[in-house]
Amino acid sequence: MRAAISSGCTFWDGGEFYGTPSSNSLTLLNDFFTSHPSEADKVIVNIKGALGPGMVVNASPEALRQSVERCVQMLDGKAKIDMFECARRDRNVPLESELATLQGLVEEGLIGGIALSEVNAETIRKAARLAKILAVEVEISLFETGPLGNGITDACREFNIPILAYCPIGRGMLSGQIKCFDDLPEKDFRRMLPRFQPANFENNMKLVKQLEVLAQKKGCTSAQLAIVWIVNLSRREDMPTIIPIPGATTAERVMENAKAGEVKLNEEEMAEIGEVLKTCEVAGERYHAAGMKSISHDRNSLESLGAHHFSPRIQICMWGRKPNTFILSI
Repeated sequence: MRAAISSGCTFWDGGEFYGTPSSNSLTLLNDFFTSHPSEADKVIVNIKGALGPGMVVNASPEALRQSVERCVQMLDGKAKIDMFECARRDRNVPLESELATLQGLVEEGLIGGIALSEVNAETIRKAARLAKILAVEVEISLFETGPLGNGITDACREFNIPILAYCPIGRGMLSGQIKCFDDLPEKDFRRMLPRFQPANFENNMKLVKQLEVLAQKKGCTSAQLAIVWIVNLSRREDMPTIIPIPGATTAERVMENAKAGEVKLNEEEMAEIGEVLKTCEVAGERYHAAGMKSISHDRNSLESLGAHHFSPRIQICMWGRKPNTFILSI
């Protein structure tokens, strides 16, 4: 976390449900800022929450307020929540009600603003007409290009809403560090994901190997190439601001990811990556069949994933309080 700040990566994304009530993103932040109180004002914090028993999203006014208040309590004044988002859309609660509750929490000073997570283009447009939406978090990577063609990027560009691209390194697979299914630790969450299953793994490694060749030509790592590809998308006139938020478990990995900003891709190189994507079709869904029900950009349950699969973590954005980033719109 100190390496992230020193590298200028000061947008941090976490979740109330990333871990247990006693060990999660909020408790990690509390511990860090207790030891390093002077760093708190340097960081923008975005938190996902509103998950009830069984990992089911509950955006009712009462449950949403309780989630935010729990998060604030866990931070214990060591840091503030700059943005808060429901982990998924709760189809049992009108969007108007959800946003009104969050806006009330903004006005009370419990959170700084409102973000959305895994919603479709229609919901983005509706939400933007009802409240100030600071960001939309969806999965975008060389493994997951869906939002580029399903209207999500169009809607965000229309309303000048930045996208937080989570899993920009394809849950680590695009890094080239994972060579086979058995490289995953025994209890690793990815072992249950279709894209990592042996039947699909070999096929998906074709994309990884092609990217490794391109990365070698650029003199960077595969992870850096995957990250800077997203950065280049963000620079296109037909795209909104897209900010990659890779996760990292070591200072070394944080530094590697941060240096992706030094890699430059020209139009020909972007086109070459595009050709690779055409010839190396990704096999397997993002989640198993039951899990996909929770991320169809307006579903409301994460039950099939199980709370025990989530470990305490904080995803770190590549950029922070610098000119021309979305931070200035908060």
